[in-house]
Amino acid sequence: MGLFLAGCATVDTGSTGGPTTAGEPVSIAPSGPRLPSYRLPGNIPLSDIGVASTSVPPVASLAAPADLWERIRRGFAMTDLDTDLVRDQERWYATRPDYIQRMTERSSRYLFHIVEEIERRNMPMELALLPFIESAFNPQAVSSARAAGMWQFMPATGQSFDLKQNAFRDDRRDVLASTRAALDYLQQLHRRFGDWHLALAAYNWGQGNVNRAITNNQRQGLPTGYLDINMPLETRTYVPKLQAVKNIMARPQAYNATLPLIGNHPFFDTVTLERDIDVAVIARLAEVSEADFRALNPSLKQPVVMAAGTPNILLPWDNAVIFQNKLMTHNGPLASWTAWVVPSTMTVAQAAERVGMSESELREVNNIPPRMSLRAGSSLLVPRTSQRNSDVPLHVADNAQLNLQPDMVLRRSVVKARKGDTLARLAQRYGVSAVSVAGWNKLAVNAALKPGQQVTLMLPQRVSVAASSTAPTAKKAASASNTRKVAKSASQPTKAKAAAVATKKPTTKSASSSNAKTRVASTAKAEKRP
Repeated sequence: MGLFLAGCATVDTGSTGGPTTAGEPVSIAPSGPRLPSYRLPGNIPLSDIGVASTSVPPVASLAAPADLWERIRRGFAMTDLDTDLVRDQERWYATRPDYIQRMTERSSRYLFHIVEEIERRNMPMELALLPFIESAFNPQAVSSARAAGMWQFMPATGQSFDLKQNAFRDDRRDVLASTRAALDYLQQLHRRFGDWHLALAAYNWGQGNVNRAITNNQRQGLPTGYLDINMPLETRTYVPKLQAVKNIMARPQAYNATLPLIGNHPFFDTVTLERDIDVAVIARLAEVSEADFRALNPSLKQPVVMAAGTPNILLPWDNAVIFQNKLMTHNGPLASWTAWVVPSTMTVAQAAERVGMSESELREVNNIPPRMSLRAGSSLLVPRTSQRNSDVPLHVADNAQLNLQPDMVLRRSVVKARKGDTLARLAQRYGVSAVSVAGWNKLAVNAALKPGQQVTLMLPQRVSVAASSTAPTAKKAASASNTRKVAKSASQPTKAKAAAVATKKPTTKSASSSNAKTRVASTAKAEKRP
């Protein structure tokens, strides 16, 4: 049953005439405030409709940059410097076109990845040129102050940005890790100082030094810009160097420079490893030379890649596909090396016998200097055997240290002074420190000695331990003589590190590349590169 309602409906039209009844035309007023209406007088004719001319703004070109240099130029965003120091640096580079050629060719392996990261973070593209200033794009470069890698990280600064430095690898040289850390650091400095030039000065000189220089100027009512604060000469010329390189890259023909063609595409691809693999095996399967492999993976110190500590390796783009395909059909052993943790303090000869190597080979592989013994807990690279055939665990791969101590002890000896001897002359005769001799005998360093006077000396003596299949423990070695003491004043000799020559030209046989894709290296079916 339907229910019909009929009645008289009224609608307020908003006019002065009041409501209307049903059946009459109804106009529904819009909700909200009403706009005033205007009516032209009927005796005024409408004007003709005219056609106006308009200017259309040009359409921005969306064409991709022809090469990586053009892409870099489009991203320049820092304020230019125009000083005499900049012109001095421009002249220096302009008179060395061969140097520019070598370092720009070297950069072709790494520059695309750096540009991608800088664009992703929306940072000035001038920062992509910073490794030209720091290391000439040589990831093996080491400064006299022990800064290392393309971005020249000091050991402590590298540790603060999670760059591992141990006996097996140095992430300050790693292409991906060091770039990530450098850009993190630069962003941190820019947030602190609010100016890219000051951030770069802090990157070179240290943020504490830059902050103190700014504070000194503020106290004197002086400006606090990069050109205003008092800095060492190296930092004073740091940004001008970058500005000079920027100017040359922007207009190479004006400086008689030739830039190598670097395509606007990835050079390398990232491959993930699931097992430890020898560097030689990787190079053979990927069909690249070991030198080219190490140029892309410069953080590796050893002849084996430990998957737990270095799960990702870089290979030229096309060679990554080759490696993946060949790995699926590879049936032989992948790694011939593993890590062995020294269980107790022992000589290198004892350790070599324990792991089945010659002493000279163990020293060479693990970079052990002469006249040094191994402390308990040291991690050594050793050949795999049937009893020692497992991959290196994460805690060893990430924290491997080579802890050494002098393999000499001091033996107490008493000698008699000769006529005319002084304490210093006697110490020189026996090859010990005059200060130490003075302390042993409670005498002044310049004390004169009487003929026949007895002087106590602590002379070094080489540890002599018979080799055996079961290496003696530190307790057995100590019980050989109750009068022997380990030399506390002896220090671990360090191997001299020459700064890597920035002009050395690396070689490469691969022309294509990538950084974005990650492949899992396994014996399973490989994914095809899109």
